[in-house]
Amino acid sequence: RSLVGLVPLLAVEVLESDTIDRLPDFKARMEWFLTNRNDLPWHATCNCGHGGAEGRHRLLAIPSRQRLERIVTCLMDETEFLSPFGIRSVSKHHEVNPYVFRAGGEEFRVDYAPGESTTGLFGGNSNWRGPIWFPLNFLIVEALERFHHFYGEGLTVEFPAGSGERITLQQAADEIRTRLSRLFLPDASGRRPCHGAETRFATDAAWKDLVYFHEHFHGDTGRGLGATHQTGWTALIYQMIGRTPAPSISVAARAGTSELAGAAAR
Repeated sequence: RSLVGLVPLLAVEVLESDTIDRLPDFKARMEWFLTNRNDLPWHATCNCGHGGAEGRHRLLAIPSRQRLERIVTCLMDETEFLSPFGIRSVSKHHEVNPYVFRAGGEEFRVDYAPGESTTGLFGGNSNWRGPIWFPLNFLIVEALERFHHFYGEGLTVEFPAGSGERITLQQAADEIRTRLSRLFLPDASGRRPCHGAETRFATDAAWKDLVYFHEHFHGDTGRGLGATHQTGWTALIYQMIGRTPAPSISVAARAGTSELAGAAAR
């Protein structure tokens, strides 16, 4: 129940049939494997050309359709990975169910730590046991969109968990994008979650339009953590905040589209 378990989602590519046709050597080798090596575990995934034998797309991915559904269902569960502000690096499940390993008379634990690190193991201010990290969130959104490009409306997952309602993988990607954007959007009082309890960014005219690109963010409150100049990856919000999300059944996605557009303009 950590990002390690979600990384297999990222290894996905969709090949169009016209691209494959332009690569005859690759096509011949691919077809040989599909014909002669059906014992390989990835055979079922690679061999499911969308639309049958004449399908336009060919999927290259690690998880089968069934495993993909299971992973995304857990990904979109607010009691697991889905935070109000993106995807957590460790499931909230570990808040009350820590992973404990004992060896040599010592006990080692993986708890859910949504904010500052509770151990010096990661070098001080870095923490991958709960906070939201932009690089992996961005790649997860991109992967879900690629899977949707292949499976289309035919693959849906339950959201919110336990509701019986279902959404497509594109809607799941839009939901995560909307929640990441919420980190930087001011509320009615002018306060942005990324600034935490710091009031000058909401009340001081010289500061209220300034936004730090924090290294990572608190998994429950969205408060910015670590370095404040992480333009190498947190600036990826630029790719998300200006995009209008598809309609979603969640409260988060119903938060005004005009507010997102206005933030992008600012």
